[in-house]
Amino acid sequence: MPTIETTRFTEEELAQFENRGISTEEVERQLINFQEGFPFMEILKAATLGDGIMQLSEEEVNKLVADFDKNIATVNVSKFIPASGAATRMFKNLFGYKDQYRDYSPSAADVIEDANVTPTHSFFEHIEQFAFYDSLKAALKEDGIDLDIAAKRHHVSVLDKLLGKGGMNYGTLPKGLLKFHTYSDHVATPVEEHLKEGAAYAQQQSGLVQLHFTVSPQHLKAFKSHVAEVQSKYEAKFGVKYEISYSIQKPSTDTIAVTNDNKPFVEEGTVLFRPGGHGALIENLNDIDAEVIFIKNIDNVVNDRVAGDTITYKKVLASVAMKTQEQIFAYLKQLDEPALLTANDIEEIANFVQQTLCVVPSQKNPSRESKIDWLKSKLNRPIRACGMVKNEGEPGGGPFWAVNNDQTISLQIVESSQINLQSLEKLEIVNHATHFNPVDLVCLVKDYQGNKFDLKKYVDPKTGFITLKSRNGQEIKAQELPGLWNGAMSDWNTIFIEVPIMTFNPVKTVNDLLRDNHQ
Repeated sequence: MPTIETTRFTEEELAQFENRGISTEEVERQLINFQEGFPFMEILKAATLGDGIMQLSEEEVNKLVADFDKNIATVNVSKFIPASGAATRMFKNLFGYKDQYRDYSPSAADVIEDANVTPTHSFFEHIEQFAFYDSLKAALKEDGIDLDIAAKRHHVSVLDKLLGKGGMNYGTLPKGLLKFHTYSDHVATPVEEHLKEGAAYAQQQSGLVQLHFTVSPQHLKAFKSHVAEVQSKYEAKFGVKYEISYSIQKPSTDTIAVTNDNKPFVEEGTVLFRPGGHGALIENLNDIDAEVIFIKNIDNVVNDRVAGDTITYKKVLASVAMKTQEQIFAYLKQLDEPALLTANDIEEIANFVQQTLCVVPSQKNPSRESKIDWLKSKLNRPIRACGMVKNEGEPGGGPFWAVNNDQTISLQIVESSQINLQSLEKLEIVNHATHFNPVDLVCLVKDYQGNKFDLKKYVDPKTGFITLKSRNGQEIKAQELPGLWNGAMSDWNTIFIEVPIMTFNPVKTVNDLLRDNHQ
């Protein structure tokens, strides 16, 4: 493997690394990644029902929910919500339309004839259905503009008020603070919907509900202000006490940017670093002191009237994970006394690892001692129970059987960028995948002795990827860390469970809010 001499960096650059909390060795490793690239994930087949994905009957679901309700109150539980992204991409079409038609707002008929602005036509045709409609109407009224009239003709003025900093600033606010859902007596943001969800399935015996939001530094004050406005209302409504914490992506998780010839990109004497993607949040997750952690993206929320499946299957995922953990802990305690283990005991544990945890060993006929050591290493790991929904054309990674660095085979969530789609064999596997990943996880992060796992030890550093970006007109290469639910959890024990498509309701574009589950 090539090495990069540290002498290539100036004293000022070395001081910059130190100030960011990034070691020179880590910078060198990232530069090697740019030179060598990241290997594709070796997928063997898609995980399907009965072959990697659990399918539960109604009776099993009801039993798991009852067990959850009985046991969760005594468990230290937290809800972890990645919420750092701005809503800019959510309004991409509207921004493009606003720029294109700055000097001319076409009529509805004109828009229908222009395929490039059809999403914008849908936006204006149904504008009264958005939860922010009343706020937008009031903001325009202050400027002497009637929204209902402007929505038919003066589109740009409406979008300026909605998206611009001189108006409601929706173009740069985080998704968590936008008005998503309308109710008879209020409108709710995603933050509020997560408060409701937390009370429904993450309430401890004392009534405590712990939520943790990862946010961007520039949005932290706004998040705290919004929570301060609504927290007491939901505490009174649900009879709970919220403990809400925040964190930002650590500067030490940023990655170096390079030129096309893989040299550090230097701007005004400073090496450019960029955020390392959601995989950086494994550091934030590692700081959460809880036994059970629910993970769900900020925009994957629904209107109260259809929240039943979401709540039910969150409980199901947690219940399956806790039952699996209980069995794992029992086996680990057995393995702590190898002299008492019979050959049948070892075989039972090995079958559990292969059949329940879906981990296939690479070594065929290991010695008794080696087999016990291997079983310990595979059992004593963090656990994640992941909901999987039927593939109906939504974007996202999927569940696969894959080969790991130690040549074992296990279940992994794999993004398309990690797969060699030039290979007809791999393309065939992907095309026949039946499910995809909606980012619906329950994580158990303490070992059988009560110690918290150091989650950074269970990351596969070879599962990052490289992207092309632009910086002030110059093309640069950026590096994404292993994704939070992909390579950052590569060495976890993984359970895939089929969940209803109703539990997956992301808002990627503003018009997604017109879908039934958000109305």
